Amino acid sequence: METLKKVVTNQYFPAGAVLTAVLLFWIVGLFGGLSLLNNNQPPLTTLTWMLFVYASAVLTPLAGLLAAADLIRRWRRNRAAAPAPAAFGSAGTEPAAGHFDDAPPSAPVTSSAPSGPAQPNGSAPAPTKPRPGRKEAA
Repeated sequence: METLKKVVTNQYFPAGAVLTAVLLFWIVGLFGGLSLLNNNQPPLTTLTWMLFVYASAVLTPLAGLLAAADLIRRWRRNRAAAPAPAAFGSAGTEPAAGHFDDAPPSAPVTSSAPSGPAQPNGSAPAPTKPRPGRKEAA
């Protein structure tokens, strides 16, 4: 009972059930699902059956595409939300606190840019000239 509860409450269950029903409908249809039309039935029964089959033939591919898209969307979202593997080994441990203490101190970082006002370096785009025959919006 617990397994059934896990399956039914799974986020993939609704879309998976719809996709399964659509596939089952088309498989049954391929193996003689329209056999009712071969029997001598009253016209209203035949018309009702034909309308049901027509509606199903139109709507089941749409439902199948939506269910498949939902399954793919959920799978990608869950895959992206999964925690990334640890970068410091398989145990997931971080380096010891004193690991970087052995390295010699580096020189302070200084800027080599001039301290004066900024000079244009010529990389700005050139002003564009209006093209003949085109009206530009103001």
